[in-house]
Amino acid sequence: MRLTLRIDIGDQQKFGPGKARLLELVAEHGSITAAGRAMGMSYRRAWMLVDELNTMFAAKLVEAKPGGAGGGGAHLTDLGRDVLAAYRRIEAHAAEAPDLAALQARLPH
Repeated sequence: MRLTLRIDIGDQQKFGPGKARLLELVAEHGSITAAGRAMGMSYRRAWMLVDELNTMFAAKLVEAKPGGAGGGGAHLTDLGRDVLAAYRRIEAHAAEAPDLAALQARLPH
């Protein structure tokens, strides 16, 4: 059994495991494009999700520098790191909930 946590923010915006993983990969790779590639998504889709994340909260979660001769790249802002850490903590607490273990005990073996 696996727990998947999605947080609905208003009627249209959602934050869940996919967006959390994208943030982790941006931090790891220093690139939105490389993060998207690591997740098997198109360049356009990765950038659209980052744009969505950047408008979802009070300030940007990801800062991107334009590419070109000097490179470019992206990194998580302080808020981005905080949001990601909070999501992972919520996820960990939910996974430890006694009721989850009780549900699992009632599944066929």
